[in-house]
Amino acid sequence: MNRKVCIITDSRAEYGIMRSLIREIDKDPELDLQIIVTGAHLVNEFGLTYKDIEKDGYQIDYKVESTLASDTPEAICKSIGLGCISMTEALSSLQPSMVVLLGDRYEMLSSAICAFVKKIPIAHLHGGEVTEGAIDDAFRHSITKMAYLHFTSTENHRKRVVQLGEDPSRVFNFGAPGLDNIHLESLMSLSELSSSIEFDIDGKTALVTYHPVTLEDNSSEEQVDNMLRAISNFDFKAVFTATNTDTYGRVINERVKEFCRSNPDRYKFVTSLGQRRYLSALRHFDLMIGNSSSGIIESGSFAIPVVNIGNRQKGRQKGPNVIDCEYGDRAIISAIKLAIGDEFKKSIIGIENPYGGLQDGKAGFHIKEKIKEFSLEKRNLMKSFYDM
Repeated sequence: MNRKVCIITDSRAEYGIMRSLIREIDKDPELDLQIIVTGAHLVNEFGLTYKDIEKDGYQIDYKVESTLASDTPEAICKSIGLGCISMTEALSSLQPSMVVLLGDRYEMLSSAICAFVKKIPIAHLHGGEVTEGAIDDAFRHSITKMAYLHFTSTENHRKRVVQLGEDPSRVFNFGAPGLDNIHLESLMSLSELSSSIEFDIDGKTALVTYHPVTLEDNSSEEQVDNMLRAISNFDFKAVFTATNTDTYGRVINERVKEFCRSNPDRYKFVTSLGQRRYLSALRHFDLMIGNSSSGIIESGSFAIPVVNIGNRQKGRQKGPNVIDCEYGDRAIISAIKLAIGDEFKKSIIGIENPYGGLQDGKAGFHIKEKIKEFSLEKRNLMKSFYDM
């Protein structure tokens, strides 16, 4: 009987990262792919991105509704509880041999709890990373302790997972699987991208994504307003993508939409670019601004300057193309000036992405092979703590 490998995905970004792994599992005759979608995938406000999965030709086996209409801390807590209830039903129905989770979202925490209690082995991607400004940090490490197989994005992150007490024989570094898409996708020309998002892209253009910093005391409104004020000091154009479903993310989206409406010739808001358009933007645009993980992970493969604002990504390994700055508009303006300067752009030509792993564009294949090799018959989910 084939091994049933269940992918659980909650957002457009995370699905894009796992896309090559999903492809590898699907085409392996000895594995049966299952897909559960939850979180932002099922929210109209975030583009109903589960449809992107169906467009790619995959069957969705279960939809788990867990995201409430509000994004307050209370609503997030209730969403975690609702996720546990609904994910239990999904896993009981599908009976997977193994579940695959990525990262650090609260939806993934609910999924991990259910799989762990039901004694379903968990393969965890992107463990060992640090994002000190977000509650995701604690969720990520919690999932690591419930997972049995670990696939990290850098060697430093692999060492951190071992430091958390995980046996090195179950911890592997093949790099970030999202980078496989650069090799698999046929990226758009600048004119195709411009036509696709219905926005005239000419001259310098920035790609901007700003997420809530969930452990900060200062408000999301203040932070995003500082960023928008800084951007308005420059004459380049900007394409903004929507935030995630974190606490007070809707506030940020509304501020950005209003900013774009005030000057539609210079600024464009797109709820979800999707993987192909997003990577095409990284190839053609002049800089990134915000605090998205893609500004840390994918950006290095395109040697695009990145202005990383604030603490959300604090602690995560970064390449030389990333410029960290504080939240104030003056600090952001100074960082942007550095990023678009000729001297800085020359300094990052030809850099190597620290998330590239084996540098062969096959992280998804290597992860799939390890999942396939894992002996379900001899597994012992009663893990011993590995002391350094």
